[in-house]
Amino acid sequence: MSASEKKLYLGRWITGLICFLIAGWYLALPRVVIYYANDGSKGFHYVFNTQHSIFRRDLMPGETTGDAGHVFPDEDFFMMFDWWADNTPPRCIDITPKRWSTLDIYLDGSGKVDIGKTGPEVIARLKQCPGQPDPFRP
Repeated sequence: MSASEKKLYLGRWITGLICFLIAGWYLALPRVVIYYANDGSKGFHYVFNTQHSIFRRDLMPGETTGDAGHVFPDEDFFMMFDWWADNTPPRCIDITPKRWSTLDIYLDGSGKVDIGKTGPEVIARLKQCPGQPDPFRP
């Protein structure tokens, strides 16, 4: 094997290793996905706040939204999802994501967290935000 072939071989290994590390980092990110039921009667405005990134958008029936957390969260890390409609009181959940997994949260047609579709292990990672209406009840 010549010197140039060795460099090419080493370069391929390094490139492969870097791709593997990037894929591992991507897969390790905790994710939260919010699904709004198809039978919803109105769209919601929402704010998805993941510590230093804030998304303000609208969520229409049948749509989804989500965000990724941090691989190594510190004690100050938080994820909050606030949503409301024009004639509906605001709701808010404080989310504790889990590394290496995706939390699937389902909203029913009235906009509350659907405890029938959202798994119990996911419900255990959700808290009502202080001073907000209960997001699990109408």
